[in-house]
Amino acid sequence: MRGPVTGAALALLLAAGAAAAGPRFEDRSAALPLAHVYGGGWQHFVGGGVAVFDCNGDALPELFAAGGENPARLFLNRSQPGGDIAFALGTLPEMTGVTGAYPLDIDGDGRLDLAVLRVGANLLLRGGADCAFEDASADWGFVQGDRWSTAFAATWEPGRQFPTLAIGNYVNRDDPDGPFRACDVNELHRPEGRRYAPPVRLEPGWCALSMLISDWQRSGRPELRISNDRHYYVRGGYEEMWRLDPLSPRTEADGWPKISLWGMGIASHDLTGDGLPEVMLTSMGDQLLQINRGDGYEDAPYSLGTYAQRPHIGDDGRPSTGWHAEFGDIDNDGRADLFIAKGNVDQMPSNAIHDPNNLLMQQPDGTFREAAAEAGIATGERSRGAALADLNADGRLDIVVVNRRAPMEVWQNVTEGTGAWLAVEPQQEGPNRRAVGAWVEVRAGGRVQTREVTVGGGHVGGQAGPLHFGLGPAGDAEVRVIWPDGTVSDWVPCAPGMRVTARRGPGTALELIRG
Repeated sequence: MRGPVTGAALALLLAAGAAAAGPRFEDRSAALPLAHVYGGGWQHFVGGGVAVFDCNGDALPELFAAGGENPARLFLNRSQPGGDIAFALGTLPEMTGVTGAYPLDIDGDGRLDLAVLRVGANLLLRGGADCAFEDASADWGFVQGDRWSTAFAATWEPGRQFPTLAIGNYVNRDDPDGPFRACDVNELHRPEGRRYAPPVRLEPGWCALSMLISDWQRSGRPELRISNDRHYYVRGGYEEMWRLDPLSPRTEADGWPKISLWGMGIASHDLTGDGLPEVMLTSMGDQLLQINRGDGYEDAPYSLGTYAQRPHIGDDGRPSTGWHAEFGDIDNDGRADLFIAKGNVDQMPSNAIHDPNNLLMQQPDGTFREAAAEAGIATGERSRGAALADLNADGRLDIVVVNRRAPMEVWQNVTEGTGAWLAVEPQQEGPNRRAVGAWVEVRAGGRVQTREVTVGGGHVGGQAGPLHFGLGPAGDAEVRVIWPDGTVSDWVPCAPGMRVTARRGPGTALELIRG
């Protein structure tokens, strides 16, 4: 997986690993103002996402949690920086049937909006002052539809004033011959000026449960990846990759092999240090990590420790069911770790019923070690959506988990001896203010970490905010941004231990603003 490691580099990695104790979390679920549950029958077996974003400008992220048949909730972050996590209940338009949501600044006004997915009509909520939201679907010409929407991704295409939105739909619940072999079509919503044109169908659909638009080849041409649930397409379906310009699916003829799995979620991160993002695909049974080789993907070896195919505690040996996956540096040692939300669909007898979530900590040799039980987060609920985010501005990533038919969980990271860190949020003028499609690079400790700004992935929920970089023992760092149009900024020095806005200047200039 990796190239040769020099003696000096190995010493640095070992020093970084020795600096941090094992991960540890404390349950702060009681900090939520009410016990929030993602509930409902068959149409809410899937879904249950959470959106994480700062909607009032205090640099503390709020939580929008899908409720299924229960109302969706907005939780306002009232944590004291560096202190215990705390939340208050926010105000939303009454919404049920919500499967998930993604934050993004659709109209470029500097305030984050929400794309809300539902069983029924989807919504585009315009963000206002102090976390107020209103339905702007009609104002923006958005065709809401009446499908069972379970996947989302977005990007800004050149010359467009609004983002292009991809929406994935699950089973066609109106098909009298369903649910098997009754997967619904997916849709691409492209803007015309500051309104949306009627959606373009992406068909046939294969029961999408996650989407991600990423420039996975670093060619300057992002593509749409779709992960599909073979439980309902039964046969003939596969994991998809769509070119956006011209709109066309990749095929076996141009190197896209047909791989079928019970696709639930997508996560991407550059694990090998070559600047190309690997991809994690959750499923029933094996969780599939694929190594990006530039012209295609290669399945990671079993010895890497990422397949997480059985419960890691208890005596239930049946296969696991993975949902939301997310990479993040839990102990700030400079190596990305991996959280996977697990949980039975409902009462599926072929799969484990008590299926604890995974916390896979990356080791100095690049393998992953299970640490959820020692960290205190190995609960056995039917988990769905989740997020890794610094909820109390202490430089450590906390965990949020939405559960089906059980209360939502909030876990505060109290790991001792963590390394240095940096949080970077790129911004630029123009419609795509938050620089979706940019690549942020941080150089520290003799190596470069690379992160892409995306909207999508996960399981029906995502984040908008600074990218978190663990730096290990590094005493200084440098930052640069490769902007969506390909312009490469200058390297700018930055002291670790802070959140910075990386603001685009003229030419290759980059200004780092603290806070």
